[in-house]
Amino acid sequence: MTTLQSQGAAAKAAARTLSTAGTARKNAALEAIARVLTEHQDAWLAANAQDVAAAKEAGMRPAMLDRLTLTPERIAGIVDGVRQVAALPDPIGRVDKMETRPNGLIIGRRRVPLGVIAIIFEARPNVTVDAAALCLKSGNVCILRGGKEAIRSNRCAAELMRRALEEAGLPADCISLVQDTSHETANELMHLDGYVDVLIPRGGAGLIRAVAKEASVPVIRTGEGVCHVYIDDEADLDMGADILYNAKCSRPSVCNAVECVLVHRDIAADFWKRALPLLAQKQVELRCDAEALPLLGPDAIPASEADWDAEYDDYILAVRTVGSMDEAMDFIAAHGSGHSEAIITKNYFKAQRFLNEVDAAAVYVNASTRFTDGGEFGLGAEIGISTQKMHARGPMGLEELTSCKYVIYGEGQVR
Repeated sequence: MTTLQSQGAAAKAAARTLSTAGTARKNAALEAIARVLTEHQDAWLAANAQDVAAAKEAGMRPAMLDRLTLTPERIAGIVDGVRQVAALPDPIGRVDKMETRPNGLIIGRRRVPLGVIAIIFEARPNVTVDAAALCLKSGNVCILRGGKEAIRSNRCAAELMRRALEEAGLPADCISLVQDTSHETANELMHLDGYVDVLIPRGGAGLIRAVAKEASVPVIRTGEGVCHVYIDDEADLDMGADILYNAKCSRPSVCNAVECVLVHRDIAADFWKRALPLLAQKQVELRCDAEALPLLGPDAIPASEADWDAEYDDYILAVRTVGSMDEAMDFIAAHGSGHSEAIITKNYFKAQRFLNEVDAAAVYVNASTRFTDGGEFGLGAEIGISTQKMHARGPMGLEELTSCKYVIYGEGQVR
């Protein structure tokens, strides 16, 4: 048995205990996690500082460094997220429906955990805690496999959480971290049949596509975010400029950041007079179609075909000029990833058409795509944002980490 198989077997055993632990015990464990992470935040910050130093030396891009970096304020936010999850209603054991059949059988559908959830993610140490908290509250055991860039941070967080679980009377193996960050171990995790019930990748498009292609265990695709903002010819242009700036610049390394703006040609010149000074504050690189180039100044560069499908995770924005909302929606259908799409318009009927016809997990009218987030949607922390259409779509909170089983009461009925 390999090291990872042993880890999978331990997780499977812990899952039997956790699935019937009850809300009070799970909440006590979450409170213990919040307390231990707070008490030992200096150790977590020290481990993270080593990761950040190594990443800087390796030439990691600033936007990705931002994902990697922990601060006391960010740790406070992570801890608050754990407590928010504890305060959420527990979906486990809830009966969705119960009915009596003509033969007297009473048949109900009950919410149950998925079981053992493996999560492969990149340089985001907050995911280690967010994912573990959501899995724990929903009765699921988690096997976490982060990227090598955050391994010291992740080891520290995982060890602290395992200590808290034992203090709360639950098996430490309800949360475990894959210590080896090699590609070989990731590949083995993707094929850990018999131990892993669901695999969730969180990271860039390359990671998600590779996992979906290679895994033999069930996969929920999350996070691939080629998001668009369409500035309509009936938009409030100041609002549109502010929304675009927020959607691109507030945190460009996350999956709900906008990667491409579609601007109606009738208002393009006026819009860019408002938007360019905002984007210049962050020195956003503009990659544009031929029609937009004359409007955007000497620093704009021509876009290539690859730019229309790019998830930059950086201060880079693709710019496309369109002649109608229909053209914008056709472009989104061809190049969007099904994550988040927005229209800026004062026309109610156009807004309704956009909501009805654009196929994405989250569709916005006059708001930033940056709101596609479990916390902002009232779900607490999220384990990811699903861009697929089976079982879960959009931010995945507790409800999306459950399955169901049918429970049947009889009095001797035979068929």
